[in-house]
Amino acid sequence: MITFLIGIAILVGGYFTYGKFVESVFGPDDRKTPALENPDGVDRVPMAHWKNVLIQLLNIAGIGPVIGVILGIKFGAIVFILLPIGNVLGGAVHDYFSGMISMRNNGYNVPALSRKFLGKGPAKVVMTLIAVALILVGAVFTNTPAALINTPILVGSHVSPTLFWVAVACIFAYYFASTFFPIDKIIGRIYPIFGALLIVASLAIFIGIVPNLNVLDEFCFSDIMSNFHKHPAGQPIIPMLFVTIACGIISGFHSTQSPLVARTEVTERTGRQTFYGMMIIEGLIGMVWAAGGMFIYHQMPELLTGASGVKVLSILVSTVIPWAPISILVVVGVIVLAITSGDTSLRSLRLTIAELTGMEQTSVKNRLILTVPMFAICAAIIFWSNLNPEGFNILWNYFSWSNQLMAVCSLCVATVYLRSKNKNFWIALIPCMFMTFITSDYILWVSPDNLKGAPLGFGLNYNTAILLAIICAGVLGFFLIKRGKALSKLQGYNADHWDENRTQGKNNLEPHPLSTTRP
Repeated sequence: MITFLIGIAILVGGYFTYGKFVESVFGPDDRKTPALENPDGVDRVPMAHWKNVLIQLLNIAGIGPVIGVILGIKFGAIVFILLPIGNVLGGAVHDYFSGMISMRNNGYNVPALSRKFLGKGPAKVVMTLIAVALILVGAVFTNTPAALINTPILVGSHVSPTLFWVAVACIFAYYFASTFFPIDKIIGRIYPIFGALLIVASLAIFIGIVPNLNVLDEFCFSDIMSNFHKHPAGQPIIPMLFVTIACGIISGFHSTQSPLVARTEVTERTGRQTFYGMMIIEGLIGMVWAAGGMFIYHQMPELLTGASGVKVLSILVSTVIPWAPISILVVVGVIVLAITSGDTSLRSLRLTIAELTGMEQTSVKNRLILTVPMFAICAAIIFWSNLNPEGFNILWNYFSWSNQLMAVCSLCVATVYLRSKNKNFWIALIPCMFMTFITSDYILWVSPDNLKGAPLGFGLNYNTAILLAIICAGVLGFFLIKRGKALSKLQGYNADHWDENRTQGKNNLEPHPLSTTRP
């Protein structure tokens, strides 16, 4: 219990200390935000701050801080330390700069920002990685809530494959509507209700496990290395813990969600609450579910091997909250978590493609042209993953890895942005290099032979993979510092305003793809 409480203190203290420091480095001011300067009635729409806070929380808090930490706590009590430290120094920093740099640049997404700060070539790579990752997010966040709906807690003895597919169809229909219609028509109206439900569900599970906090494992200070060998399947903490618990520590998916809210905020000065603060809240949610996972594994050790995250979650909820109405509410809250990330992932993809193609989105026809193919691809992935016995495990592993690559992309933009303005870029560069190391190590080391359901990696020797991953991180760091330094010397270059970077020549940057269309 002491380790758990230390982790909670790190998260809360981090918001009021390191969060303020990060905010001071960026320097929010009173300039007009995209919602006020370039409103379009679809995506750039002024909304109340309290709504934006709840929308941001629901956008980023998918199933990662629930299912991810339930699986991740198998690594032991070290999770209670690494999760909050990674959250404060990495994840919350990532989310804050994703939102604030977007707000300074008309609400544009990471791929478009990559074209400005990283160059044309890297921007194409970023666009490809993020498009694939967002499609995978849409698929994963359809599968999982549908599976949760089809559990005994909600449907009793009526569990059936047919119900699962009906749930998939209903969720998919909602995703289409929330992706297609203006943000204030659906998301802006129902997310505050969902946000209240999420808070109630998280409080319920916390109250349920409070009497059992004394059974939680503690971090071993007398033998530090023993903390790194707790996983029942022998998975190494580097890189597996940081891939398994993406959304509680750092998640690239958040960089696709922060611009959605950056387009609806009316002042920069609330950015720390909206972006940094909501990641801290997600970390607190993750800590609660991690504690719940550790408790249920103590009670039923057989769940440590072979049981899916959805099954463990279902058993946990019914065990710690025996009163059916509340247990149902908690499961519904988790379903909401997944659905409210899946819908905005596909909305983000539509906006990303629109920004890079110059296709304005006030037109119903243009939104349909982009939305229909996206959903067709996503539906095909969902169908395949449920026909293949290992389909979901494979899908989850690809999603986890690509998710962390998105984090690298966003932190690259943040590093160059800060360096170009001669500000403290190390606060973004260090987590950027660390996540580059993690993702490089993962793809170099994994293979179907050493990790069930793993993507087709290189399968290198573990130590060799670590060495090469360190080199990759160092090379990227060198490039980012060099790029930021070069931009800082360009005459007329302004990292805080897109209009001043549309001219070719002096800065060797591409004009923004929407320069001749309505924002």
